[in-house]
Amino acid sequence: MKPPKQFPNSSSQENPEPEFEQELEEVERSLLSLKERYTQVQSDREQKSQLQQRRQDLQQNKMQTPEIKAELKHIQQQLEVLELNLESQLFSWRSFKKPFWQAVRFGGMGVIIGWILKSCAG
Repeated sequence: MKPPKQFPNSSSQENPEPEFEQELEEVERSLLSLKERYTQVQSDREQKSQLQQRRQDLQQNKMQTPEIKAELKHIQQQLEVLELNLESQLFSWRSFKKPFWQAVRFGGMGVIIGWILKSCAG
């Protein structure tokens, strides 16, 4: 009689869960970073609009005092900085590609596992 087959110890098998958790945390960090950048872009756009309105109001003032000219120069400098910030992409495909495909991969795996479990249960 043959001895029963010995299955490898579960401790010797590589556990994929820590890798999954690590990848999931990376996706969450990337999403948080994207949200923060989006909020910054919205804030910059609003500030740009306010500065443009203030510049327009000052330029319409018939009496250009040195203080008004200095403020206009300062506003112009702030607008240039905001333009540079807004011209930088909200996100680049390179920085978004890896988390995107990880989300697709893990999300797809979840759907497939769900279908398998549902078909086994029913």
